[in-house]
Amino acid sequence: MSSRDGVLHAMTRDLSFRVVCARTTDTSRAAAASQGVSGKTAGILGELITGAVLIRHAMMRNLRVQVILQGADGKSAIVADAHPDGMTRGLVKLAKGASEMDIGPGAMLQVMRTLPSGMVQQGVVDVPQVGGISAALMAYMQESEQVVTMIAVTSLVPFTNGNAAGSSGGYLVQPLPEVERGSLEVMTARLSKLESIEELLAEEDASAGSILEAIVKDMPYQMLDEASISFGCTCSEERVLAGIATAGREEIESMIAEGKDIEAQCGYCNKEYTISLDRLRSMLLTLSS
Repeated sequence: MSSRDGVLHAMTRDLSFRVVCARTTDTSRAAAASQGVSGKTAGILGELITGAVLIRHAMMRNLRVQVILQGADGKSAIVADAHPDGMTRGLVKLAKGASEMDIGPGAMLQVMRTLPSGMVQQGVVDVPQVGGISAALMAYMQESEQVVTMIAVTSLVPFTNGNAAGSSGGYLVQPLPEVERGSLEVMTARLSKLESIEELLAEEDASAGSILEAIVKDMPYQMLDEASISFGCTCSEERVLAGIATAGREEIESMIAEGKDIEAQCGYCNKEYTISLDRLRSMLLTLSS
């Protein structure tokens, strides 16, 4: 089985369950490295990335899904951003003086999906004090999507002492309308007796396929879809210029008057951009025409 990052979407042949499994190890590591975080905060970032990938693939695979965690302090936030092409990234903003993310009482989880029209739909839930991010994702699916869902996510790549051990990933299981009580009881018992998601992902070469096999075991199933996941970013010089253009003519003239190139850095991937005075002057001409 492939140990590369990816997501598998399957359905039991008796049409009782939808199962989505994901490995996000390399993506989570790259996102944590780009944000310069480790330990608990890197673990939470990885769990949010996995959650965004699972929800996008199960419910809205052709849409962009963002999962946003607001810390208990009301100022810290972590964003997982999953795109339809598999490109996934993360953003960490800790409050001044905070060394790690606090998901104690007061922490909230927000899920946003961007429709083709540009309209954004969202739902917000409190982070339960038992079950952490997995429980919050399940609460979102129940309260906002009205879909009973079993979700487990974890990230064992916190860069502790500079070393990454284990994998990052998780699963999502949804009973379908055709499910019979007996099948539901079997799956519920199976998941309750299943090795913890941490144990399933303890090995470096854990894969979406190994997670799927542990869940369905001897249940016949049909593979519906398989997709790759990777860390990436949508930033570009054009986006930077578009942002500057929204500042308006007077503000751009003020930038030019300072006589310095504009320096900008992407918050997701840390790529740096330099916008020259000549580009700013050209922008003014465009705004005037």
